[in-house]
Amino acid sequence: MPTETLQRIALPTGVELAVQIAGDPANPPVILLHGFPESHRTWRDVVPDLAGDHYVLAPDQRGFAGSSKPLGVEHYTPDKPVADLIALADHFGIDRFTLVGHDWGGAIAWMAALGRPDRIERLVIVNAPHPLVFQRSLFDDADQRAASQYITAFRNPDFEQFVGRIGLSQFFDTSFANHATPEEIAAEKRVYLGQWRQEGTLTAMLNWYRASQIIVPAPDENPSRPAYLDAPFPPTQMPVLVIWGLKDTALRPVQLDGLDAVVPDLTIERIDAGHFVPWQNPQAVVAAIRKWEAR
Repeated sequence: MPTETLQRIALPTGVELAVQIAGDPANPPVILLHGFPESHRTWRDVVPDLAGDHYVLAPDQRGFAGSSKPLGVEHYTPDKPVADLIALADHFGIDRFTLVGHDWGGAIAWMAALGRPDRIERLVIVNAPHPLVFQRSLFDDADQRAASQYITAFRNPDFEQFVGRIGLSQFFDTSFANHATPEEIAAEKRVYLGQWRQEGTLTAMLNWYRASQIIVPAPDENPSRPAYLDAPFPPTQMPVLVIWGLKDTALRPVQLDGLDAVVPDLTIERIDAGHFVPWQNPQAVVAAIRKWEAR
């Protein structure tokens, strides 16, 4: 039975991350990055299988759950969690590793793969759009643009006041209601509300959206198109597995279109799940990873 612990690790990037650690350090390392508005528990039904023959690290990313929540939007630009990731690997003496990311964790995984290919041996993305494909879709695909208007809402500086009026419980229900069944989320509600009630957590989580440079046009807007959307884009250099829950209402399947143009070594596994794939269908996630590893 693989061992499992949760440690708080101080990093030279100025934050402390709560990190779930499982498996034998002698085994191949894999780091799992969660997204919004979750924690390492995103991977609760994936870690036990992977830990059987991997050394698994699953941190709460900065701003979330048990990790540091620095004040100020500037602390949540994508380069900051990428730096946390590399510093975390360094802390454990890990050189190259498999990186798995879902949602915002997947966004950071894409950025790490593009910026630090010397450290990322293999990349697994779970319902997280490639930065170029996502930005392009927000200009070119009406359905994706409409589905992404929540980003504009989260960036509103008054959003915390809105949550204060409706309460965290209602915010939990609305956060997950369009993406999972009541039965799927009921068991975790107490855990997540406990995490979100920690001082500064809601603002820290929302600051990930506020710090992002992604442009989200209004549905009826006709903004100027950034030139880089139609310019050459650097390809990934490692094997990439993209696992996609096709019932995702926030990130439409258009995110898979044209992905092979910027990901030369690409495998796509389409599975039956909504946005929160790692706990809606963990068996399919594990099966896809195992099949890909065995290539």
